[in-house]
Amino acid sequence: MPSPRHTVPPSAIWLSSLAFVLIWSTGFIVGRAIVPVAQPSLFLLARFSLAALLFAGVALAGGARWPALREVPKHLLAGGLLHGSYLSGGYWAIAHGLAPSAMALLGALQPLLTALLAIPLLGEFPSRRGWGGLALGSLGVVLVVAPATLASAPSPVSPWVVLVAVLSILSITMGTILQKTSIAAADLRASSAWQNVGGALVAGALAWMLGETHWQPGLALWSALAWATLVLSGLGTYLLLRIVRRGQAAKAASLMFLAPPLAALQAWGLFGDRLGPLQLLGLIVAGLGVWLCQTGQGGKRGDAIGKTGHVAAR
Repeated sequence: MPSPRHTVPPSAIWLSSLAFVLIWSTGFIVGRAIVPVAQPSLFLLARFSLAALLFAGVALAGGARWPALREVPKHLLAGGLLHGSYLSGGYWAIAHGLAPSAMALLGALQPLLTALLAIPLLGEFPSRRGWGGLALGSLGVVLVVAPATLASAPSPVSPWVVLVAVLSILSITMGTILQKTSIAAADLRASSAWQNVGGALVAGALAWMLGETHWQPGLALWSALAWATLVLSGLGTYLLLRIVRRGQAAKAASLMFLAPPLAALQAWGLFGDRLGPLQLLGLIVAGLGVWLCQTGQGGKRGDAIGKTGHVAAR
C-alpha cells in the first residue's frame, strides 16, 4: 500500500520557493566574482568537496538512513549532472565573457527541456497555460542572449561559449529528472552528500583535463567559497531538491525564470554590467512566463511515474 500523502501549506511552499530563488540567483554572481582569484572547475572541486563533508556530517548527526550501495551510482550520476557538469559549464562560460544574468537566463531553458523530458520519463503533461508560459520564457531567453553574441556588441561572446552554457542546462535538466526516480526515496541529507561527491568527481576531472591550477588565497576567494558551500550548495540545493520532489518537475523548474532579473540587478550593482533595452524586455517576458507557469493548473500524470519509482511527498 502506498504511503499517504501529507498536505504541505501553500505558504510554506511559496516561502521555500522565494528563499530558493533569492539564493539561487547569486550562483553565477559567485562565478563572476572568482574569475580573478580561481579557475572555475578547481573552485567547484573545493566547493563540492566541502559541501559533501557538510551534508555527510549533518546526515550522521541526524541519524539519517544512507542509501544502499547499489543505489549510490544513481546518486553520483544525479550529482554529476545537477552540480558538476551544470556549474562547471556555466562558470566556464562566465569566465569566457558570458554575463552572469545571461547565464542565469539561459537556465530558463530548463523548464522547456524538463517539460519535454517529463512526458516520456515521468508521465507529466503541462497544461495549455503552462505551455504558454514556457514558450514566453524561452522567448525571453532569446531576447537576452542573442544580442550578446552579435559582432556589434561591446564585448561579443563566442557562439561556442553559448553552446557550452546550453549544454550545461541540458545537464541540470537530466539531473532534475533523476531526482524524481528511485533516489527520491533516500534521505535528502544523505543523498545530497553523495550527489556532491558526484559533482566533485566531475569538477575534479575537468580541472585536470583543462590543466587548471590558478588559486589565489585571500578574502575574496574564502568569502566566495564559504557562501558557495554553506548557502548555495548547502541551503540552496537542499531547497531545490525539496521543491523538485514535492512538485511536478516542469513547474518546479519554472522557478528558474525568477533568478535572472535578480542576477542582473546584482551584476549591475557589483560589476557594473548593463543590459540593453531588448535584453530588459527579455527579462520582463521571462518573468511573465514564470507567472503563467506558476498560476497554471498542474498537468496530468501517467503511469510513467510508477515506472520510475517516484515517491509521494512525505
